[in-house]
Amino acid sequence: MRFYVKALWDEDAKVFYSESDIVGLHIEAATIEEFVEVMDDLAPQLVLDNHVTKQDFAKKSLIDMVSSIIFKPPSPGSFAAA
Repeated sequence: MRFYVKALWDEDAKVFYSESDIVGLHIEAATIEEFVEVMDDLAPQLVLDNHVTKQDFAKKSLIDMVSSIIFKPPSPGSFAAA
């Protein structure tokens, strides 16, 4: 299983916010460091809670159950210094 989390900059609100295919993951943070910290804390558990079923545990091998979460930081110059 592969998921992504993308950090985007909202110039009006002056925050980074998330775009992701992980159900339930919504992040807003003043700095990219805070964004990554929240992502690291929440994303793995939300994958387990919202994307893995009991049937998956019964039918799939452990190696097939290991998810990867791809982080896409904002491109340089796409945001002002926070």
